[in-house]
Amino acid sequence: MSTVEVPVPTLPFGKRFTRWFGRNTIRIYAVVGFTYLFIPVLYTFAFSFNDSAKSNLTWVGFTFKNWQNPCGAPEVCDALGNSIRIGLIATTVATILGTMIAFALGRHRFRGRSATNTLIFLPMATPEVVLGASLLAMFLNFGINPGFWPTVIAHIMFCISFVVVTVKARIASLDPRLEQAAMDLYANERETFRRITLPLVAPGIAGAALLAFSLSFDDFIITNFNSGTINTFPKFVYVSAGRGIPAQANVVGSSMFFLALFIVLTGELIGRKRRKR
Repeated sequence: MSTVEVPVPTLPFGKRFTRWFGRNTIRIYAVVGFTYLFIPVLYTFAFSFNDSAKSNLTWVGFTFKNWQNPCGAPEVCDALGNSIRIGLIATTVATILGTMIAFALGRHRFRGRSATNTLIFLPMATPEVVLGASLLAMFLNFGINPGFWPTVIAHIMFCISFVVVTVKARIASLDPRLEQAAMDLYANERETFRRITLPLVAPGIAGAALLAFSLSFDDFIITNFNSGTINTFPKFVYVSAGRGIPAQANVVGSSMFFLALFIVLTGELIGRKRRKR
């Protein structure tokens, strides 16, 4: 008995394309979005290998000398060192203060709590040019000249808000039954905080610290108002942009990007291992 093959009707190209696009819309948008985000990063990384003497606006040739000597351009490493020092100090202080504020807002009821929540968001909502000019006027009124420590104080001020919001979100997601179980097992409040609460909040604190350092490291507007003669890496890049950012600055930018990527991927891998356990 012979079988008769029934021809399968083929859809028109337009309908097939519409169906395929509908199934892959999210993937397409993701590829377009990540391409848009990473094109400047790829440009920076590529021009870190440019064999340029002064201007780094046009491609001259490929070389590794910029990576072998990242301090070859004048003042680039001094500016980088200032940005790292300011970022580390501001991040440390902002993380400590912001974490304490987040615990106070997330765990306790007190008079003025709603007003404090509103005030925390003000530095995030205020334009940087307004915040920077206001801080400069305040420092000058107190007889404090712009410089290293006024810049640190300014960075702490706007970093605290981001730390509070990040850590507070982590605190809100904690299961209170875990702490209650620890206390049922005769742990006092200090032991419960040290052994249960703090380890659970630690990823949020670490993420807040990374965010604070990133915001401090790449800030230009507030820094430009309050730094005076202190040169930071964003100020160095801004001043150098007119004649072409040195290839060594591209080396520093690429290194910071890959360092941040390594930290994020490491944290993600550690988190996956903990979840599997």
